[in-house]
Amino acid sequence: MKLERITDMEHEWYQKATALYQISFPVHEQREKASQEKILGWNDYHFYLILEENTFVGLLLGWETERFLYIEHFCIQPELRGRRYGQRVLEELREAGRQVILEIDPPVGDVSIRRKQFYSRCGFVENPYHHVHPPYHRGNQGHELVVLSSPAAISGEEYQRFRDYLERRVMADVYD
Repeated sequence: MKLERITDMEHEWYQKATALYQISFPVHEQREKASQEKILGWNDYHFYLILEENTFVGLLLGWETERFLYIEHFCIQPELRGRRYGQRVLEELREAGRQVILEIDPPVGDVSIRRKQFYSRCGFVENPYHHVHPPYHRGNQGHELVVLSSPAAISGEEYQRFRDYLERRVMADVYD
């Protein structure tokens, strides 16, 4: 399995990748098309295809800093879920030795509880910080999420660095 980075929308699998993105996340959690295309070439943003040989398995969209990797969006093709692809990708990220941070919906329904259990099995721990992700669309409100990290919980100072990066860089050009 490998991660292949896309840096422009002319990539042969970009349209297929964006179709998976659109069915995998609610609209309020998706970047607008113009925003996504604008950041594709940024050095710290990584739009990765997850490939098994020549099969498109999923997406990992994230931000790499000196201190952490923030997974903004992560999904596997619906028909390939349950085959350990997601687990294997997360294991590879953990083996790189960098702190990995991601957000999930609060675990209150069946799907969100299973998602949290999946990440827990993959070595992620819940952090105690109240966290509201800024909105991706004008006129929307931010939404409350739970911050998970691996290999360990993050300190209050580390959380604040992540929060500052999220607001200052990740969400900088979110509106077209």
